[in-house]
Amino acid sequence: MGVLRDRMIHELCLRHFAAGTQKAYLEAVKGLAKHYGIAPDRLSARQVQDYLVYLLTERHLQPNSINSIVSGLTFFYTQTLKRTDIDLPRRRKEQRLPEILSAGELERLFAAADNAQHRALFMTAYGGGLRVSELVRLRPRDIDSQRLMIRVVRGKRAKDRYTLLSPRLLEELRAYWRAYRPQLWLFPGRDPARPFNDDKARTVFNQAKANAGIHKGGSIHTLRHCFATHLLEAGVDVRTIQLLMGHASIHSTIWYLHLTSKLLEKTPHLLDLLDLSHLPKFMEERPCQSS
Repeated sequence: MGVLRDRMIHELCLRHFAAGTQKAYLEAVKGLAKHYGIAPDRLSARQVQDYLVYLLTERHLQPNSINSIVSGLTFFYTQTLKRTDIDLPRRRKEQRLPEILSAGELERLFAAADNAQHRALFMTAYGGGLRVSELVRLRPRDIDSQRLMIRVVRGKRAKDRYTLLSPRLLEELRAYWRAYRPQLWLFPGRDPARPFNDDKARTVFNQAKANAGIHKGGSIHTLRHCFATHLLEAGVDVRTIQLLMGHASIHSTIWYLHLTSKLLEKTPHLLDLLDLSHLPKFMEERPCQSS
């Protein structure tokens, strides 16, 4: 699909889609073409819908994965091919809460890092509440040691913002810089001209988590969830956290209220409010003896 691919990339660039989104959309169309073994512009609406059913029933993909593929295929058929005959419904997202790491688990995670670069990577993700795409594209000049802030350039939706730089993180980054002397990118990959790979960041996080004996789920993005949750528990207001996280809507930030243990600690336990002193006490029941 060389010509079709070029046309799709052209349309994506015109609309300023992020590199990660472009890659996901192109992979969605590539997967469809590979499944049928023919060019995707020759497929009928029914064939495209049947492919989604296959991904759901045979491949058992998660709702978020299905919706990402739906978005990519919808863009291809409506924007690249200008077709109006294909209607691809999105799946309802499951509202799952991430597992938040405690302070002790974070300390074990940082201690389990393989080297100074990986530890600085994890601590920066947590200390600044960064997405992995923002984390790996930091430059040394984005670390403002005078104002104790991290400048995030072209984050989600191509928006710039500032987030926190703690003195402890600054100390860690200075030690890391003295050891590695990064130039163009704060966290360079094997090729110094290219940033640390997103997938590699996820891999080294999973390795460190396993080495630390942490069995909770979640990827390196968990550190961003921990940032927001722990700030809420420390009493920081939701609006400030919204700005630090780069959320377009306050509702995305309010969602973290579901994760705060401090909020639950202040919530009364209903049974404890009842006077149950008059209830009869039952004798301990003995297990039935088999005949």
